[in-house]
Amino acid sequence: MLWILCLALCSLLTPARADPGALVRLGMDVLNREVQNAMNESHILEKMAAEAGQKRPGMKPIKGITDLKVKDVLLPVITMNFMPGVGVFQCVSTGMTITGKSFMGGNMEIIVVLNITATNRLLQDEETGLPMFKSEGCEVILVSVKTNLPSNMLPKVVNKFLDSTLHKVLPGLMCPAIDAVLVYVNKKWASLNAPMPVGQMGTVQYVLTSVPTTTASYIQVDFSPVVQQQKGNTIQLADAGGAAFPEDYVEGSSQLLLSAAFLTAELALLQKSFDVKVKDTMIGELPPQTTVTLAGFIPKVAEAYPKSKPLVTKIRINKSPKVTMKTGKSLLHLHGTLEMFAARRRGKPPVSLFVLETHFNLKIQYSVHEDRLQMTTSLDRLLSMSRRSSSIGPFKEKKLTGFITDFLQEAYIPVINDILQVGFPLPDLLDMNYNLAELDITENALVLDLKLD
Repeated sequence: MLWILCLALCSLLTPARADPGALVRLGMDVLNREVQNAMNESHILEKMAAEAGQKRPGMKPIKGITDLKVKDVLLPVITMNFMPGVGVFQCVSTGMTITGKSFMGGNMEIIVVLNITATNRLLQDEETGLPMFKSEGCEVILVSVKTNLPSNMLPKVVNKFLDSTLHKVLPGLMCPAIDAVLVYVNKKWASLNAPMPVGQMGTVQYVLTSVPTTTASYIQVDFSPVVQQQKGNTIQLADAGGAAFPEDYVEGSSQLLLSAAFLTAELALLQKSFDVKVKDTMIGELPPQTTVTLAGFIPKVAEAYPKSKPLVTKIRINKSPKVTMKTGKSLLHLHGTLEMFAARRRGKPPVSLFVLETHFNLKIQYSVHEDRLQMTTSLDRLLSMSRRSSSIGPFKEKKLTGFITDFLQEAYIPVINDILQVGFPLPDLLDMNYNLAELDITENALVLDLKLD
């Protein structure tokens, strides 16, 4: 019993490992744009004003005023502030003219300027797993009121009438506008966690790790991406070290962070495509790929093949590709075998000359095209090369270093770059235009500094 208790205590004291994957910081720039777009595109205040005079179920008539109408709604000014641990405090400043028949029998016109305030709490929808805003505590605060009621009326009577009328009309008229805007914004999350294809190899799905968190400067959304092969097998993300946002971004701006572990898992989808067979004799600026050329490095090839034979080269990647990142530089590590064959005529299979165990790095350059992350590679270094087997007897592998290095650069890398053109999907996040993003390679992560149109 005691050992069970100790085990439980140890598990509580062990720090939880941060789930590697992707993180989004949404600054006020993005939220301002989304709420403003929602207001403008939905024309919600104008719609509310148009419905003001319509009879609705459960709505009681306002004592002292009939034929209520609202017109001349001013363009709203929206201000928002983050509320740590809660969400966003929102204030919509606008104005309008309320008309109707007053209790005195004449036409009444009230010009009001007001603020609509509400707390937009950030939650996670239990059914969909998506982020969602929900408004709480909506209030309407009068900034100024002007009326055409006769000036000889007692001020107390006028104020009492206006206070009674406006406090009955405005909350029911204006607060639904906040809810309607949030419905519009929440719809922008709808496709966030939908599986997105990576060619025919599999899918990537951005699944929320937990409820988004709000700080004084941004909202952070943590993802545990699901990388799944076409056959249904899920590729687990390795713990490749901590990835964090640099501290030098402008306050209020927005960023997307993709960890090296996540990019490694995505590239694992393409691993089989990285197995390449090269039959061409003439490749770029390389010397002819024949046994005669190879004999210049390994004389025993000439003994085995006095007459020139075309070479066939097979590269197989037998370990999952791995992405590493240091500030300003990203590498793709590939471990595999390189096997060279001498081709034969009349449909006979080629003869294996040797098999080399290889480890080489490719330098990765990142870019964005539409909603996909693109990678382009170039050879960084051939790190190691050892002979696994040989049909032509022993030879010094180091003599092949230059020959193999040139072959990788001229023959293999172009094939890899063609495969990488498939791109990797970025989160479908609030209609974000990723083409405008500035990319920055940091410790264990790629950061996209998001810009608005």
